[in-house]
Amino acid sequence: MIGQQYITPQTIVVAGATGHLGKLIIKELLARHAHVKALVRRDTPLSKTASLEKAGAVVIPVDYQNSVMLTEALRDAQCIVSALSGLREVIVEMQSDLLRAALDAGVPRFIPSDYCIDYMKLPDGSNRNLDLRREFASVLDHTPIHATSILNGMFTDLLKDQAPLILPKLNRVIYWGNADQPMDFTTMANTAAFTAAAALDSQAPRFLHIAGEVATIRDLQRAAGQAFGKEFKLWRIGGLGFLSTMIRIMRTIAPGRDEVFPPWQGMQYLHNMLSGLPKLEPLDNARYPEIKWTKIREVLG
Repeated sequence: MIGQQYITPQTIVVAGATGHLGKLIIKELLARHAHVKALVRRDTPLSKTASLEKAGAVVIPVDYQNSVMLTEALRDAQCIVSALSGLREVIVEMQSDLLRAALDAGVPRFIPSDYCIDYMKLPDGSNRNLDLRREFASVLDHTPIHATSILNGMFTDLLKDQAPLILPKLNRVIYWGNADQPMDFTTMANTAAFTAAAALDSQAPRFLHIAGEVATIRDLQRAAGQAFGKEFKLWRIGGLGFLSTMIRIMRTIAPGRDEVFPPWQGMQYLHNMLSGLPKLEPLDNARYPEIKWTKIREVLG
């Protein structure tokens, strides 16, 4: 039509498309009118992919070790977004396969599966899963591809069950170390929205830091009180040295070497956050002003 401009939508590939975060990222990309290719493993059942196709994504089953198949799946994409979850086989090896295919296909941008605290500030050995992310970051940074990592602190959603800091039945907030140490929390939905916006932003820098809310243990105490309508008290279990001892004991009696998130892994993450070392700064929340950030009390409620 004369006088009307048509803008070709960007093609974004999402790996780890059937995971919770992957699905949320795809939803946000489609809402921004992107053309989405959803990569799934060849043995993925239709029950897990039907909703992606219904939403408007193009589902592509791939074998990550088949470089020809993988490269063809990535053809004509502007950005690869990884939401893969796992240990070395996934975070280092599978993402490296994905990266090589992206380079062969001429894809200009790559967003790795980070979504965490600032692992670049942590010493080796302080967190197994973050060590793997740092290792892949080194691989990524030795290629010409334009990479962007989204660092979001802890998923706020975990405060409801998997991160046992807030104990509603006991009216307690437990912690180790300093109750006034600021920490970063972001919901999975907010992280997905920001990631989708970054995937469509060709000027996005190497690292983007976000936090739906920066909160101390005392702030968690207040948020819990507001959400549950009752008073919560603080319960200091001990210092960070005591938490380190607990981690070593837990890792000895329940190593969970093949588990992505054994109990001691979550304890490592808490230790990292409570130490203050991986605090995200400066924050880039304002980069995409359309995102409305969800507060901790809203999640708890």
